Amino acid sequence: MSHVITEWCQGTCDTSCVDVCPIDCIQGPLPVNEIRKLQLDGKRDRLREIQMYIDPETCIDCGACVPECPMKAIYEDFNLPERLAPDASRNVAFFQ
Repeated sequence: MSHVITEWCQGTCDTSCVDVCPIDCIQGPLPVNEIRKLQLDGKRDRLREIQMYIDPETCIDCGACVPECPMKAIYEDFNLPERLAPDASRNVAFFQ
C-alpha cells in the first residue's frame, strides 16, 4: 500500500510533504528548489498544472506527509474518494 497525491495539489505544490518524507519518494516535474523559488517570486501561476507525486513502489506508507499538506491532497490509496481514483494511476505513471 502507499499514499497518493491528488489533483488538489495542482497549483499549490506546497513541498512540505517532501521535507518530511523519510525515504524521498515524493517528486514533481520540477526540482523542489525551482518550485519554491517560483512560490517566493510570486509566480504561482506557473504552478497551475503542476503537482507533486508519490512513488508507490518506494512509499513505505508511514503517513508523515498527510498532515503536512495544507490542501489535504494526500490519501491512502485504499481511501481515495471515487472521483479522485484516477489520481492513483497518475502517480504511478509519473514514475514510469
